[in-house]
Amino acid sequence: MATIYIDEDVGRDDSTATGSESAPYKTLVHAYLQHPPAEGNQYLMRKSQTDAPGENVDPAAKLEWKPATKSATKKALSIVEQRKKKAAKEQELAIREKQEAEKRQKVLEEAKKVVITEDPSLPKPVRIRLDVTDPAIVKLGSPETQTTGTRVRVLGRVHRLRAQKDVIFLTLSDGYGYLQCVLTGNLTKTYDAMTLTLETSMAIHGEMRAVPPKQHAPNDRELHADFFTVIGRAAGDKEAITTRVAKDADPQTLYDNRHLVLRGETSSAVMKVRAACLKAFRQVFEENRMLEVTPPAMVQTQVEGGSTLFKFDYYGEDAYLTQSSQLYLETCLPSLGDVFCVCPSFRAEKSLTRRHLSEYTHIEAELDFITFNDLLDHLEDVICRVIELTLADPRTAALIKQLNPDFKPPSRPFRRMKYSDAIQWLVEHEIPNEEGKPHQFGDDIAEAAERKMTDIINQPIFLTHFPAEIKAFYMKKDPEDRRVTESVDVLMPGVGEIVGGSMRMDDWDELMAAYKHEGMDPAPYYWYTDQRKYGTSPHGGYGLGLERFLAWLCARYTVRDCSLYPRFTGRCTP
Repeated sequence: MATIYIDEDVGRDDSTATGSESAPYKTLVHAYLQHPPAEGNQYLMRKSQTDAPGENVDPAAKLEWKPATKSATKKALSIVEQRKKKAAKEQELAIREKQEAEKRQKVLEEAKKVVITEDPSLPKPVRIRLDVTDPAIVKLGSPETQTTGTRVRVLGRVHRLRAQKDVIFLTLSDGYGYLQCVLTGNLTKTYDAMTLTLETSMAIHGEMRAVPPKQHAPNDRELHADFFTVIGRAAGDKEAITTRVAKDADPQTLYDNRHLVLRGETSSAVMKVRAACLKAFRQVFEENRMLEVTPPAMVQTQVEGGSTLFKFDYYGEDAYLTQSSQLYLETCLPSLGDVFCVCPSFRAEKSLTRRHLSEYTHIEAELDFITFNDLLDHLEDVICRVIELTLADPRTAALIKQLNPDFKPPSRPFRRMKYSDAIQWLVEHEIPNEEGKPHQFGDDIAEAAERKMTDIINQPIFLTHFPAEIKAFYMKKDPEDRRVTESVDVLMPGVGEIVGGSMRMDDWDELMAAYKHEGMDPAPYYWYTDQRKYGTSPHGGYGLGLERFLAWLCARYTVRDCSLYPRFTGRCTP
């Protein structure tokens, strides 16, 4: 029989302790694990003297070793028993997992012997994209009366995978659509079939058929495979795509893996709607006889204030990434007529709101010989026509329905509200400014207040006639009220501002006075000012943020979801 020592203050439950008086254990549980009670050991303990701080403790009492109490013994033995059971279960599970792994390895080794070959007597397959629903390819009808379908070859990546006994259902994706494929017979017994992982790229040959009654698949058709090959095997286990971009992953992890997130149905749907909207905008501009131009992105002048410029060295000179192409578009009017551009713009605002990006797609336009009402009418026409064209395409309409089931095209006419009326509305509805005070004329209405107002009114708003002091230097003042400009923000529910526009100063003297008021040197802007020197005209334009437009159309919480690879404060990767 041995004597085991436990000191709750100075003892240790590691390899340096032996249970001797000079090297005691810290806990009775650890002592039992190292020296089981069945061996007839004696357990002497020194209770902790630090459990009751502030109490007077007799130092001599600390030196006494006492046998473990019955309650301490009972508690420790219970814990030891629990740990033993847990260890036994873990060992049993490990053995079972090892057996299963060995069994699976044997099955896989056998599977390597299964070789599938393409039947040369079958018709040569026709290569199709996965979204094809041509009746000439897919023979519809009940399974009993169905005519044999065309034999096809499809290529894509495994988007979904479900294996059952003797049959594997997988859904391929190729960026155009989705197709359910069915593997049976020897096809399911090959090594490639048994080790399939999501995102593995494949070529599959087979016959296209309608899905059986009461069953569902994309476009209600499926491919019954007779041959397949793996082109590029995707990582599995800890590197599987579902691990890299788990649904509950934090946003920064998802942004780090944006290249994989884009493979998801939601993100890819937004990108497809984005492409459809760009196409529609260009078509609408063409219908309005507007010419597309491509202004420079590297500039040496500012448009929206110097605090939001990205500066860089340009062959030893200071240059900036453009905030807007507006000034260049204005110079095109005399020779090209009404013009537009679809280009990136850059704003160095250190803002992390859900509607700000450091780089965004800016759809800008300038129109010549117009009035302010002409500009508003044009904006309303463009927005409504773009929505009309986008929804006219069945595939795009289906994607919008998937992303935003409650979307309804905006009704016309849009509500027109002057800035002064908006200030009064905010006061009446007790929506304060950023300082927590009632709004006053001259306040730059903050994003939160603007969005709240828009959501309550719940319809598109033309917010017009902003004070000159809070708007850009080039905006034309209202002849009837020189305090305000002929300017407009288009506000949409759920997002807020998606368009900013105005009439431009067309008088030489007024523009020169504006430079002086802003403390700007007019010399670098000579090419812009010259437009007022050589045949000036009443003109105006606007800039629309595509990502904000999409956030409204697709019901996305943040504009970051509407950009291929979003750039915002602190992120310029991947």
